[in-house]
Amino acid sequence: MFTVKNDLLLNEVKETLVIGLFEKTTSFEGLLMEVDVAFGNMLSQLVKDGDISAKRGVVSKVPTLGKLEANRIFFVGLGKEDEFNFEHARSSFGKLFKNVKAAKLTEVNVLLDSFVTEKVNDLEAAHALSEAMTLATYKFEDYKQKSNEPEKELSTVIVYSNSDQNELQASLAVGYAYGRGTNSARTLVNTPANMLTATDMANYAIELATKYNMEYEILDKEEMENLGMGALLAVNKGSVEPPKMIVIKYQGKEEWTDVIGLVGKGITYDSGGYSIKPKEGLVGMKTDMGGAGAVLGAMEIIGELKPEQNVLAVIPSTDNMISGSAFKPDDVVTSMSGKTIEILNTDAEGRLALADAVTYAKHHGANYLVDVATLTGGVVIALGHHITGAMANNEELFEKVLLASHEVGEMIWRLPITDKIKERVRKSPVADLNNSPGRDGHAIFAGAFIGEFAEETPWVHLDIAGTATSAAEHDLGPAGATGVMARTLASFVEAFNDEE
Repeated sequence: MFTVKNDLLLNEVKETLVIGLFEKTTSFEGLLMEVDVAFGNMLSQLVKDGDISAKRGVVSKVPTLGKLEANRIFFVGLGKEDEFNFEHARSSFGKLFKNVKAAKLTEVNVLLDSFVTEKVNDLEAAHALSEAMTLATYKFEDYKQKSNEPEKELSTVIVYSNSDQNELQASLAVGYAYGRGTNSARTLVNTPANMLTATDMANYAIELATKYNMEYEILDKEEMENLGMGALLAVNKGSVEPPKMIVIKYQGKEEWTDVIGLVGKGITYDSGGYSIKPKEGLVGMKTDMGGAGAVLGAMEIIGELKPEQNVLAVIPSTDNMISGSAFKPDDVVTSMSGKTIEILNTDAEGRLALADAVTYAKHHGANYLVDVATLTGGVVIALGHHITGAMANNEELFEKVLLASHEVGEMIWRLPITDKIKERVRKSPVADLNNSPGRDGHAIFAGAFIGEFAEETPWVHLDIAGTATSAAEHDLGPAGATGVMARTLASFVEAFNDEE
């Protein structure tokens, strides 16, 4: 899809030319000067008149009317040059490729050097381009009747730059891998629950692991019973679908040491159980496996880029349904760790599934833990739909995750775990823990509950209930699943052993 060339000759470009344009550009140089000459020195006038905008986020489509071999030029407004950064570059490319998709173009030629500044070098611009192209043009293959007419899709992106071709190609490949992994997570989250059961998710994980030569293990119900995974099995009791504990191992080092455990909540549908959700709350619960989607998306990126790091993915998967055999408030269950749990709310099921998954990740040698889950409505009330909630028991590990989230533009905000919070999680007349201490601060209680199973292992919890989906289209994708945290997790793994 991507081709890198060093020299752009205007008469070689037959289709669409893309040029970045900063505000207050007073004179044209190089290729822009050639374009201006071809337009009879009217390019600067078009900018002054506002027909071509340099405002960040504005894409101006200019037909060449035979003045150039290219049929059209897309001028991408980049705003003020001294304010332009990687996130702005990615967003601007997202706007561009949404326009390209709407125009049903199959080829574009990008003058990459016009997007390069002191803050955004050529390799970063290349990464931003390929990642944004992949994310912004994503579309879920829905189940509507399709026209027989094949859709035109972008298949060729030619990137022009004076930089090293091999290095640029590598950066384009990395951005593309990040975009593809995120889109895979989006597709999993967008898939209806009747088409993505725990068994379906396990089969997907097997295909993923096989593709990248990773080890995998899928535990069935009987094996979970033998291991004492009473917390996950309690959630599954109301379902006719068998549960699965999904494990993928990526070994990037000679020895299985220094292992990062990524744990993703895989509840394929959440009715709330006997603590049933209101009817409005039931719609959209196919997305309750967003944490699993993020982990599987991250494992795809890791499989593509092959970092020198050991990574363990653990996904507890089931749906949470209602039947005569379903678990109930007042029940007491025994987790794999041996800790007993009083059930006060069957809609607080994700933390139960994650409890056994965290314990099993430690059983497989995880030295560090990051769990990701669409866990609580409380985090949405606290932080809205653009910020992921985080909790941690280890400062150094949290800083690594935080840095990774900044790198990829997925904001997180830390919530506290206090002794009083822990006391309320541990308060029960009949068990070691309770699964729902109250509505006040319940996003924090949920995270603190999982922390009881992480124990002394360095651990970070990410609650993506507010960020896993978007109600509206945005620069880097359509409404629906966002694939949030797939890129953060992959970036975190890639940079894990970098020097401070």
